[in-house]
Parts: sequence; structure tokens; C-alpha cells
Amino acid sequence: MAARGAAFALLVLFSGLVRPDSVPAQGNFEIQVYGSETVAPRTTMVELHSNVAVQGTTQTVDGVLRTQGAFHETLEITQGLTSWFETGFYVFTSIQPDTTWEWVGDHIRPRVRAPEHWHLPVGLSLSLELGYQRRAFSVDTWTLELRPIIDKQWGPWYVSINPVMERALKGENANKGFEFDPAAKVSYSVTPKVAVGLEYYSSLGSVGHFDRARDQQHQLFSVVDLDLGPKWEFNAGVGVGLTPSTDRLIVKMILGYRFDWDGGHK
Repeated sequence: MAARGAAFALLVLFSGLVRPDSVPAQGNFEIQVYGSETVAPRTTMVELHSNVAVQGTTQTVDGVLRTQGAFHETLEITQGLTSWFETGFYVFTSIQPDTTWEWVGDHIRPRVRAPEHWHLPVGLSLSLELGYQRRAFSVDTWTLELRPIIDKQWGPWYVSINPVMERALKGENANKGFEFDPAAKVSYSVTPKVAVGLEYYSSLGSVGHFDRARDQQHQLFSVVDLDLGPKWEFNAGVGVGLTPSTDRLIVKMILGYRFDWDGGHK
């Protein structure tokens, strides 16, 4: 929590250096590049995803509430079912700067991974995420996401690539088919307990017919991962939007803890 507070204070201090363009609203509720590992059987992972747009949209756009100053809090609960299969459940909420704490929506996410005995040269998994979000927070109320995950550890270096395909099932973009929203991460362990890196997120538009460059969304985060023990997960970062359609400045943090049941193991 101290790291999050310090990062937030630093961003507020320097926020005047970033040009405050008006940009369309977007859903920054779970800002994470996935790794290929799944939660072990008889283990429950509970994570809190927290972020705030220090500079984002400043007014309601197309019926979607502003993002600037809104704290997004997402509860993620993931249950390991086998050595290669897990299911996650999300509760999205938002603390709006001019209203109250709002429920945004819920998603469910089953995920499978390639078993270790396949001895693949890279980690490989696939998640499918289905969910609902209120119209006040997204022009699309029902969405489907397919997320292939490819990752690899080389000594202190770690790389993960998520070539995400997302489709609106109900809403303004339901007729667009699948859209391509790739994400990636590169990190380096500077000590056995601390890794620093970059995370990239984007939304390019419909497959085969990408949006104009200015209408695409591109974000780059400087992040730190801390090893607080085998049961903990900690990730925090500061992100900058690279196009007019992206929130300009975001602070995020992920804090997670594993609960073992009936002999569950890492």
C-alpha cells in the first residue's frame, strides 16, 4: 500500500506535464499481462486489482461515465481445479469522483494450460472470459474474450505475450466481430525479490480492418513485481497513454494471496 501511495503522489505532482486531451472512455478494471501458470488444485487465489486514471476522460462520453479521478477496484477469485485447469470470477467496481461506489459488472474466466509433462519450450495456456458490464461504464454490455498466453523465463529475464481477441456480444460494437487487443510484458529480476519491467496494452480494432492510428488505444506501463513469499503476489506500475483515444496517465496495483485447502500446494 505504501508503494501505491508514493507512486500516486509522484504522479499528481507531475501530472501537469502531460497534455490533458479529451479521450473516449475505456475500461481499465483489470490491467494485467497473464502468465501461463494456473492456480494449483485445492488452492484459491484472491486478488485485488486497483487503479486510478490521474488523467483520463473528464466528462460523460456516449453515455459512459468519466474515467479521470475514478478509482477502479476489482476483486478476482481464482480456484485451481486440476494441475492444468482453473476458473476465475471477477467483480468490477468503481468509486466515481462525483457519485458513489458503483457496481460495474461480473466476469467468469475458465483457463487451461499445457501440462508440464509435455515439456514444451515455452509456457502455453488459453483463457476464455465471458462477462457483463453496465452501460454506464461501457458501450458494450456483454463481451467475450479469447486470450492465448505464451511466456518464457530466461534466467533473470521474463517475457509474456497475450495476443487477445475480444468480441462484443451485445452493444454498439456487436456487429464488428472479433477485435485484436494484444498485450505483452518484459521484466528483469534485479534481485531475487525484485523485478522491474514494461507492460504494453492495446486495442487495434476489428481483425482485418484496424482502426485509424489515432483511434487505436496504446498504453505503456513501467512496473515492479515484488516476491513477498510463495503465497503472495504484488505488481504495481505507472502507465502512459500513447494515443488521443487512451487515458493519458494511470496508476495501478495488484495484490494477491493464495489460500490452500486440504493439502493444497504451490
